[in-house]
Amino acid sequence: MLYHVEMIVNPPKELDSTTFDAIKAREKAYSQELQRQGKWRHIWRIAGYYANVSLFDVESHEELHNLLLALPLYPYMDITVRPLCRHPSSIHDTDQ
Repeated sequence: MLYHVEMIVNPPKELDSTTFDAIKAREKAYSQELQRQGKWRHIWRIAGYYANVSLFDVESHEELHNLLLALPLYPYMDITVRPLCRHPSSIHDTDQ
């Protein structure tokens, strides 16, 4: 199942930079592992924001939910999830 996920990061101002840098390092490692597994298919930065738009390819709503909850930056994120389905005009038969 494909999902369009928008993540906006809002770290608290009182979070010290050393702690925040450590969280971001864990976040990067986790997200890159999910990309290697094919679950986090694409990630794009939204210019001018601490935010991204991503495509996830997972087996279920629950799997996506659990992957997002495990993000180290999750406590500081506003997340919007939109399930996707193949458009009948698409020429790419492999997209589900």
